[in-house]
Amino acid sequence: MEKIIIIKYGELTTKKDNINLFINNLDKNIKFKLKDLDVSTNYDKGRLFIKLKKDNFDKVINNLKEVFGIHEIIIGYELNTTNINEVKNKVLELIKNKEFKTFKVETKRSNKNIEKTSLEISSEIGSYILKNIQNIKVDVINPNLLIHLEFRNTKSYIYFESIKGLGGYPVSTLGKGLLMLSGGIDSPVAGFMGIKRGIKLEALYFESPPHTSLEAKNKVISLSKLLAKYNNDIKLHIINFTDIQEAIYKNIPHEYLITIMRRMMYRIAEIIASNRNAKVIINGESIGQVASQTLSSMKAINETIKMPVIRPLACFDKLEIIEIAKKINTYETSILPFEDCCTIFVPKHPVINPKIGLCREYEELIQYKDLIYQAIKNHEIINITSEESNEYENIL
Repeated sequence: MEKIIIIKYGELTTKKDNINLFINNLDKNIKFKLKDLDVSTNYDKGRLFIKLKKDNFDKVINNLKEVFGIHEIIIGYELNTTNINEVKNKVLELIKNKEFKTFKVETKRSNKNIEKTSLEISSEIGSYILKNIQNIKVDVINPNLLIHLEFRNTKSYIYFESIKGLGGYPVSTLGKGLLMLSGGIDSPVAGFMGIKRGIKLEALYFESPPHTSLEAKNKVISLSKLLAKYNNDIKLHIINFTDIQEAIYKNIPHEYLITIMRRMMYRIAEIIASNRNAKVIINGESIGQVASQTLSSMKAINETIKMPVIRPLACFDKLEIIEIAKKINTYETSILPFEDCCTIFVPKHPVINPKIGLCREYEELIQYKDLIYQAIKNHEIINITSEESNEYENIL
């Protein structure tokens, strides 16, 4: 009998003809997360089994909690037999030191060569437990101890409890997306939600020195590192937005500053995303939260690009977003008091129902195409992992 970890997939089992794509990506992501922990993996009909060469279950499980595509993480026991008599003796051995007054046995039997049904096996093993342990009884509704048994081709498995996984789809299964990462509370949560649906993220940050600080940039790097735990790594694209932002401030009517600024950001995001073979742009916009996130503003800003924009938080309120941010440990970093591009030069009365015709007219007051070209040409990329070392690369 060997102690192992069993991975259940949940939603992935509905993929039928495409299931191998999802399982192969999940196996690759698990191996990446456990690459330094000396484990081996094996797939068998809806389950992935992880065998450890060292007794470091806590570390392995903590890493698995950061892998999307896992529905449940189970510490179980593998037996090299499907003989019911041998299995029930091992069950008795495993539970004899557990404290419980009621129990239930649940059996799954993918090995149809076993003549007895799952219910018959559960009943037989339950009766055997009752005969060998005093002062206990069966409770099929709310047992103190739930005993799970699985009978497969040549092996059987015993386990008792499971740890909830992140669910979702394995990273990279659905392609790449570019996250507009501002440094606030919302955009890291939006990135997390995108990763959950199998999107491999790269991130885009707009800095505006000297109006934004090095601390603001470092905050975004820290947030990227937190997201990299789930994404395996992240390329962070940093655009110097100073010249564009100053041109907008000097030449555009102030009530349209935010709208025009966001239109420029979207144009840049689309070019970066296309160059990186990303299929979508992702951001943390929530309907009505600020002036640039009214439906009219979204329409006027989206009009500048053809690439799809995904807003995972569109219908979330701020308290719901904060709750998720705290769960994924980005909240405390996001609230550090360092301003980003979106919080400087904010007019007192930004337009909430911008006119697309006026947006186009005002944009002609600045040489925005040349400014965008220069910003992208000289932008910086930081390759970020969840580990300490980061690689810096200038794109010329």
